[in-house]
Amino acid sequence: MPPAEEPRTAVTAILASGRAEGRVDYDRLLPLVYGELRAMARAKLGSERLGHTLGATALVHEAFLKLVGSDVGWDTRRHFFGAAAESMRRILIDHARNKKRDKRDPGSVARVLDPADVAVLADPDATLTIDEITTQLEARDPRLAEIVKLRVFAGLPTSEIASMLGIHERSVRREWAFARSMLHNALGNSQ
Repeated sequence: MPPAEEPRTAVTAILASGRAEGRVDYDRLLPLVYGELRAMARAKLGSERLGHTLGATALVHEAFLKLVGSDVGWDTRRHFFGAAAESMRRILIDHARNKKRDKRDPGSVARVLDPADVAVLADPDATLTIDEITTQLEARDPRLAEIVKLRVFAGLPTSEIASMLGIHERSVRREWAFARSMLHNALGNSQ
């Protein structure tokens, strides 16, 4: 087995064992997934405004605590990281709602969708709009909604999304282009 596959296989084995035993061994799981969770959080927060009050470490820790506190048994590595991305998304949405409610930062940041990716989610209204669209997409096209979550809220690149979803990168790029256009239109109309 190639060395790059060993951590992936180990994560799946720990999750399968936890499902069978009714308890995941988080002490063994955390060292295997922490780096990847941190990379997801850094990628996501890299597009945030400077001075964002939520850091990558805090986001990872809060997301992991939510995962540990849930009674969900994950079948696969993909299932686990999908749940982690969803957890990060919810944390960021709650953070955006709190910022909007507090209205501490009267200066607004432009709601921009870069031609290649979501460039700025610093504006709580933009984050909430993207969350609403993602929620609507879940009912119509769950895979597209998952691509949006993994790309926007977890900051994963196309290749990793394709690997996690078990589809070709071209499919991810095509579906992301459609979603990005939809997000751009929604954000343009909400300004």
